[in-house]
Amino acid sequence: MTQAMAIGRIVHYTLSEHDAEAINKRRTDAKNVNAAGVTLASQCLGAQIHVGNEVKAGEQYPATIVRVFEAAKSANLRVWLDGNDDFWACSVSEGEGGRHWNWPPRV
Repeated sequence: MTQAMAIGRIVHYTLSEHDAEAINKRRTDAKNVNAAGVTLASQCLGAQIHVGNEVKAGEQYPATIVRVFEAAKSANLRVWLDGNDDFWACSVSEGEGGRHWNWPPRV
């Protein structure tokens, strides 16, 4: 039985080197801003200090499909990281390796 992409479905997303660098950079930048004494109260409403464990290329995280592009056989994903933030992976397809998603194994 083939599974179908649909919004709300949970998949596993594999981080690419570029993804990991971007996530770690924003978390490092947040630490530096916080160390400089900048508080959320002094920033725009809705600002977020990104806190979480370091990520590496090749690691997999759960993700929710938020939009499906049937013609391109790809989807936009909200990737749930190990921290208080998430990562948007846009127009990614099912496959192996970084910047791809897979269906979780049945347990």
